[in-house]
Amino acid sequence: MRDTLLIALFAFAGAAVAGLLGACVLLLIRRRSLTVHLAVVAAVAVTAMLAGTLAVAQAMFLSAHDLTVVTTVVAMAAVVSLATALLLGRWVVARSRDLALAARSFGDGGDFAAPDGPATAELAALSRELESTSRKLAESRDRERALETSRRELVAWISHDLRTPLAGLRAMAEALEDGVAADPDRYLKQIRTEVERLNDMVGDLFELSRIHAGTLTLSLSRMSLYDLVGDALAGADPLAREHGVRLVGDRVEPVPVEVDGREMSRVLGNLLVNAIRRTPADGTVAVTAERSDTGVVLAVTDGCGGIPEEDLPRVFDTGWRGTHARTPPAGAGLGLAIVRGIVEAHRGTATVRNVTGGCRFEVRLPAAEA
Repeated sequence: MRDTLLIALFAFAGAAVAGLLGACVLLLIRRRSLTVHLAVVAAVAVTAMLAGTLAVAQAMFLSAHDLTVVTTVVAMAAVVSLATALLLGRWVVARSRDLALAARSFGDGGDFAAPDGPATAELAALSRELESTSRKLAESRDRERALETSRRELVAWISHDLRTPLAGLRAMAEALEDGVAADPDRYLKQIRTEVERLNDMVGDLFELSRIHAGTLTLSLSRMSLYDLVGDALAGADPLAREHGVRLVGDRVEPVPVEVDGREMSRVLGNLLVNAIRRTPADGTVAVTAERSDTGVVLAVTDGCGGIPEEDLPRVFDTGWRGTHARTPPAGAGLGLAIVRGIVEAHRGTATVRNVTGGCRFEVRLPAAEA
């Protein structure tokens, strides 16, 4: 037992010296290729075995012949180990180089395609992560392009929508100033109407800017959807009467929710105004509110005749107003974008789908805690 411990001690001492030298070499070549690192690791392993063997041989006084045999065996093992390490290193480096070349497509705006051929588990995992990142970047680029398109459309439409009332206001102001207005009271009433329209537009822009900047602050309180819908229907009733549209709110359950009453009233108001303006006279706009498996669903169904399927994904985009036939004389395409922003701030979702004769806008909100 004592001899075995001595042999282990001498072998460990010799191997430790070789290991320390190998660690110093690896530290010096830490910026070199992986092939060199693998070759050094293989050389350290063989050298450690040889150093341990020599230390034991000196302590045990082996014969010169036995020592030569042991050294020869170790030397052959070193040759095989180094050759294997070099082959493995070159293969890993080649796979890494292919992966690096494939990853360059990120900067060129392309999609990542993993290199063909086998790879180590780590390189394969890295390829999968790069593929996932590539998909996310592609989706981000698509969203950015869509947002940029929406911004350009918004600027163009806002410029147009501002120019028309401003030109009218200027003409009416000049007529009043020159004393040529046949009916000054009518002019003043029209000026007030245009000013209110401009004020609403500026208010929408301010609200949208708060949503996009992430500065929309909610004051949550517990309330019933029945009361929320009732107030919204009462507020939209004059506009519905003006357009000859019937408002229906029979299927509204008194479901409790925790929302910002003012902001959710704006959501309902925007949805109702949008539905009323796009529903022909003698049409119906229906509002429902009911429980669902994941919370509550608030829906507004109009009689607009439907939206083209290719336009459905853009309905809530900033500045989107659809075809000319669906575009009302007022508005800059901000109402539905504001709806989505406020709903998402409440941890909900806003969607739209076509139904028979019109569209159904759905707002899904988390249910209030019991």
